[in-house]
Amino acid sequence: MSDAPDSLIPYDEIVQEALRAVVGRVLGQVESAGGTLPGAHHFYITFKTGAPGVSIPPRLKERFPDEMTIVLQNKFWDLKVTPEGFSVGLSFNQIPSTLVIPFSAITAFVDPAVDFGLQFQTAGENEDEDEPPHDAENDSPEGSGPAGPDDGSNVVTVDFGRKK
Repeated sequence: MSDAPDSLIPYDEIVQEALRAVVGRVLGQVESAGGTLPGAHHFYITFKTGAPGVSIPPRLKERFPDEMTIVLQNKFWDLKVTPEGFSVGLSFNQIPSTLVIPFSAITAFVDPAVDFGLQFQTAGENEDEDEPPHDAENDSPEGSGPAGPDDGSNVVTVDFGRKK
């Protein structure tokens, strides 16, 4: 049996872009609903803090130099979604902050209310590193951190086994 030839079509990038569009569409629906999440839905969004286009307060960048997770549940405001990403107001230790996050910086999107999750590779990401993301601990009523699905159900991970 012969090895499959390298593809000249960047399937992995095309699929990653399409799945990131799912995040944009979901956040766009929340924005259209006046920033109100339907039912028990809430989102954990993990992103690379140093990715191009990310804008977060310096105190958060210092605390989370590589990656952080935010929670969109009850205490967020001014959600604005564009084709490239989104901005949102969140409170960290009672300090209001505005974050700007391009979809290309997102590494995970989880809606624990329905056990749904997406995981992404970011440009230049070392695929051998399996370091867990740091919880941003933005203010939430429960005070809980991100709890992605442990059993992997409804989690979509795309890995085309890129050759290095």
